[in-house]
Order: sequence, then structure tokens, then C-alpha cells
Amino acid sequence: MFIKRRRFIAQSSLATAGTLFVPKFLQAAAGPLYKGTAEPERILIVIQLSGGNDGLNTVIPISNDIYYQSRPGIGIAANKAAVIHTDAALHPALTAFQKMYDQGELAILNNVGYPNPDRSHFRSMDIWHSASSSHDYWNTGWLGRYLDHACHGCDKPTQVLEINDVLSLALKGEQHKGIATQDPAQLFATSSAPYFKQLAKHDHPHEPLADYLYKTLADTINSAESIFTAAKAGSTNSIYPNTALAKHLKTVASLIAGGMNSSVYYLSLGSFDTHVNQPAQQQRLLAELNGAVEAFVADMKKQKRFKDVLLMTFSEFGRRVAQNASAGTDHGAANNMFFVSGNLKEKGLLNSMPKLQQLVNGDIPFDIDFRRVLATVLQQWLKTDPTPILKESFQPLLFV
Repeated sequence: MFIKRRRFIAQSSLATAGTLFVPKFLQAAAGPLYKGTAEPERILIVIQLSGGNDGLNTVIPISNDIYYQSRPGIGIAANKAAVIHTDAALHPALTAFQKMYDQGELAILNNVGYPNPDRSHFRSMDIWHSASSSHDYWNTGWLGRYLDHACHGCDKPTQVLEINDVLSLALKGEQHKGIATQDPAQLFATSSAPYFKQLAKHDHPHEPLADYLYKTLADTINSAESIFTAAKAGSTNSIYPNTALAKHLKTVASLIAGGMNSSVYYLSLGSFDTHVNQPAQQQRLLAELNGAVEAFVADMKKQKRFKDVLLMTFSEFGRRVAQNASAGTDHGAANNMFFVSGNLKEKGLLNSMPKLQQLVNGDIPFDIDFRRVLATVLQQWLKTDPTPILKESFQPLLFV
């Protein structure tokens, strides 16, 4: 009885995410990752704000009366916020972002979304990850297809790394997948166990599916060692806050310093699903974002790599303009994005604040299709033709 290779691997204990050997670690192909001198010219850091961050209380329209009328209990007054413009302020937790704004290291894009928005967390996140339209269902992600495109004909697809215990759809391509791991040292220690070293040498010349699985096992061991070597070589003594996101960004900084050849790092923070008691939850999460990014930027400046790095945030959707009865907000549509770099061509507020007098079903309508943003990052920053990756042509923006 024969089964498809994909199903065989998914069901095998050696390839699943929950085993002792690879705790939620996924890798698509073999080969050492650490090259020492193979530093990418440009590095993209993507931070996913999971759960639907409330953009209106992140970039606050302090001169708009509709904002305060719609949010009598959770609206943030200008004198309590981090003011950046006559018409705009940042959430009071984002003091480091305010400084970066003043120093020309931050760009803010408002009203980002897509036509026919979906208010489901899972569906909207899939749309962002895959870069599909709202009526298409794709099983690959934009960064996974970038990996396919960048690694056409190569046998070491090592450009994309997620600091997480599971690989997101965004990093899954047709031919290649990114790599996901939270702790290079733990991954290396686990994969170095003698049992797995011996198991990786097992030969099944007449069993193609088993051959593939054992090859994946051997390649994973090589990759785990390579990631650990890079992280150890670039171990940073910079001080970071004691938070999960800060720890993950410190890992990224160590890999960059260690010469890892990854050009994309993907991280997540959440949940921002603030239906109830939004002020406390958003304050905590944005404070974590603020402290982690502040430490990372300082580290990149210390490494003299800040001009080579672009950090980008996104969330699957924004929230409704009007607060609900539980001191929170419900699922909405368009949202804002942050871009942090020492090499921005356009800085500050890149477009107008949300037009709260022109809502669509209580939601902020989008002005900028998020796929234009992805096209911009792919073409202008990663120097890659975005059209075959996004499967459609989008006019790039000019901020990088």
C-alpha cells in the first residue's frame, strides 16, 4: 500500500513538530547555514502583531473629534501620548518609537489593508501570509515563494528564518520552506543526542520515502549545528529587556553578528485581540514591542548594521473605530504599519491619517493594498522581482 510522501512525512514521528528530536522545528532542505563571511547586504525583520492590534490607539489621530467621541472610555488624550505631529501621536508605551520618529528612523504607513476584508483572525492572517486576494486560497506564503525564487537551482535554501517553535504559512514555498527555531542552543543540544546521530546514518536504499525522511533527519542535524555556531559566534553582550520578544530579537542580533546568511527573520508578538479591557493589554504588549525594538536598534548601531536592516510590523486587521461595551474594540479592517531602519528614503508619516468621517460599516477603509507594501519590500529592499512571487504586478512605494 502506497501513501503520498507529504502525508507519510506528516504522520511520521521523526518529522512531526512535537517530537523530542525536532521540537516544532521545520526545515526544507539540507546544507550548512553558517558561512561566516556570507553576510547578506540587506536584512528584513518582520514582526507580526498577532490578534489584530488596534491601530487607532497605536497611531492616535489626536486632532480628530470623531476619535474621542467614538472612544469615550479608551481614547488616549494628546497630553498622555507620545506626540509626533500636529495631527498624530503614538501610544504612550511607544517612547522609543517617538525618538526614532524624531531621528528619521521610523516611517508609518496608515490605512493598509485589502479589498473585501475578512474579520476572521485565521482567514485574514492567511491572506496576509499568502499575499492572496480575499477570494483566493493559497497554501504557500510570500516569503516562502521569495525563498523559491531566490533559491532557484540552489541546494541550500537558508535565507529565511523564523524565531518561533512552529513555521508560519508566510515562510512556506512550493519547493522550499524556511526554518523555525526559538533556541539555537537547545535545538543543537537535542539534535546532538547519540541516538539521533546514529539514526541519521541508517540506510534504506530501496525505500524512497524512508530515504527522504532519513535525509531530512541528517540535514536537520547539520542545520541545527550551523545555526548554533552562528549564534554562538555572534553572541552579543548588549542588554535587552527580560521579555520573550526581546530574547528573540537578541537571538536575531547574534545570528546577524555571527555571519548568518539569512536575509529574512520573522517574529511574532501577541495576542492583541482586545475585546475586553483593551488599555491594560495593549499597554503591556506595546511596551514589550517598544523595549525589544529599542534594544535591537541599539545593538544594530553597535554592530554598524542598522543601515542594512529594515524592521517591519503588521497585524492581520485593525479594530472597529467605536469602542464596545467591555472597554475594548472588535475586529475591524485597515490598519497601520511601522518601518524602522537607518536607511529610509521617506520618513515620518507616509500618508494621511484615517478618515474617520468616511467609514465603511464602522471600519476604516484601506487606501494602500498590503501587497503594494510587500512588492516594495521585495523589489526595493530585497532586490527581487516581486511579480512572480506575488503573482500580480503592484506599483511599489518609495519609502525604501
